[in-house]
Amino acid sequence: MMEGGIAVGWKKKGKIYCPSGEHSWELNTFMTPHALKVEEGVIRIWGGVRDSQGVSRIKYIDVEEKNPSNVLYVSDRPSLDIGNPGCFDDNGVILGDILPVNNRLFLYYVGFQHVQKVKFFAFSGVAISDDGGKTFERYSEVPIMDRSQQGRYGRCIHTVLHEEGIFKCYYAVINDWKKISDNYYPVYNIWYTSSKDGVTFPRVDTCLCVDVEGDEYRIGRPKVYKTNDGYEMYYTRDLISKEYIVGYAISKNGVDWIRDDKKAGLQKSKEGWDSEMACYPVKLSTDSGDYLFYNGNGMGKTGVGYATLE
Repeated sequence: MMEGGIAVGWKKKGKIYCPSGEHSWELNTFMTPHALKVEEGVIRIWGGVRDSQGVSRIKYIDVEEKNPSNVLYVSDRPSLDIGNPGCFDDNGVILGDILPVNNRLFLYYVGFQHVQKVKFFAFSGVAISDDGGKTFERYSEVPIMDRSQQGRYGRCIHTVLHEEGIFKCYYAVINDWKKISDNYYPVYNIWYTSSKDGVTFPRVDTCLCVDVEGDEYRIGRPKVYKTNDGYEMYYTRDLISKEYIVGYAISKNGVDWIRDDKKAGLQKSKEGWDSEMACYPVKLSTDSGDYLFYNGNGMGKTGVGYATLE
């Protein structure tokens, strides 16, 4: 299923789920998914759903492990709602990572706040669950990863690995804005840092992992996994032509990375829900096989689907 830690072929199985207006806070979208096996035969998938203003909240669905197309349960309330007025996450939360820690789940998320001179600020918080991820409580109402000299507009956690007592963190740094067709888009790249407790992170950015190349202007949502040969990373990159594409890199030590985007193994389809883009992949290995859950058109507006490694 793996060759030297490199994915060699993802076969798409179709869309799993997208909200369709059951509640005013979830009219569409299921973006930046994350999946964990929560009990025998059951995979829980969390994602960000949007209201009429595009504000995101995080909810979950349960699917069958052997056949993720079979949705077993759809939550009817947010697992994590937006923050209090004036807080860093009062205009939306999107999912970064969910990490099991001592029988609890740490949800690392990105909080959005509207400001006047740029489109938004985006900084990282953490919330903790004691009920398997059905509900999460904020660790703090202020960011655990706040602005820095490099990340003036955003520092967005997307992967946290807990290895040998160290919390290893991969995150996107928003350092500028790019005007494309009269719209401004955030410019960002992928960095690494670490923490002793998983909630206290340095206020300086010192380790750039993966930078933009060629016509790219942003590259982010890094998802990092341990392999037999070191580490692998999936990410999503955006071109000035507005073509959202999945990328791939490998590393021996988790710090120095070599890009090999052709081996990402996931492309958009010729038609359907993921014909414009396939993005934000997250991998889950189970006894039933290896799955890649990902978003389709509109950066998840058409929902979440999956592929199997074959």
